[in-house]
Amino acid sequence: MDPEAMVGRAASPIEPSRTSGSPEPVTRTPSPLRIRDAGPADCARIAEIYNQAIRSGRSTMDTEPFTAERFRAALAAMSPREAVLVGETAAGVVGYGLIKRYSDRPGYAVACETSVYLAEDETSRGYGALLVEALVERARQARYRHLVAKIMAVNEASVRFHQREGFEVVGRQREIGWLAGVWHDVVILQRILEDVEPA
Repeated sequence: MDPEAMVGRAASPIEPSRTSGSPEPVTRTPSPLRIRDAGPADCARIAEIYNQAIRSGRSTMDTEPFTAERFRAALAAMSPREAVLVGETAAGVVGYGLIKRYSDRPGYAVACETSVYLAEDETSRGYGALLVEALVERARQARYRHLVAKIMAVNEASVRFHQREGFEVVGRQREIGWLAGVWHDVVILQRILEDVEPA
C-alpha cells in the first residue's frame, strides 16, 4: 500500500466487463457486507486482492506482486485523513476501498483520491457500491469536498460503475501508461460533495 500503488493511483476492478450495458447475472445471493477500517491482520488478504488486479493488466500500472508487509508499512504511514476500509462477509474480506489525500499542497486540502478493489470472484454482487458509499461518507467526515478516481480506460466497466455512483468523467490522459507492450489511457473522474465546506 505505497502512495503510488495502493493509495489511489490505480483503477478499480469493480465489475467484470459487460456488453450493451446489461448487467452480468448474479450467480448467488450476496452475503451481508460489513465495512470496517483495515488493520495489519487484513494486509495479506488486501495484497492477494491487489495482486489479482495486477495480473489482470486492466486495473493498475503495477507489474510486480505486493507483499502483506508492504501494505502494513503503508497502512501505518497513513495520515488521519486517509483510510483503508475493508468489506467482509461471513467468508472473510471480499474487497477494500481507500482514500488518500490528493496532494500535500495546502490548497488541495479539500481533495482526495479514491479506489475500490474487489476479489475476482466477488464482483456483481453490490459490494463495490457499498464500499463506495462508505468511502464517500468517510471523505465527508474528513472534510473532503472533491473526490477523484483515476481509471485505466481499458477498464470500461469500472468507468461506468463510477458514473453510476455519481462520478463524472472530466478528462482523459492519453498514452500515459506503457504496460506489456501496449499504450494505455487513464480516465479521470470526479465527484463533488456539495454539502462539504472548507474547514
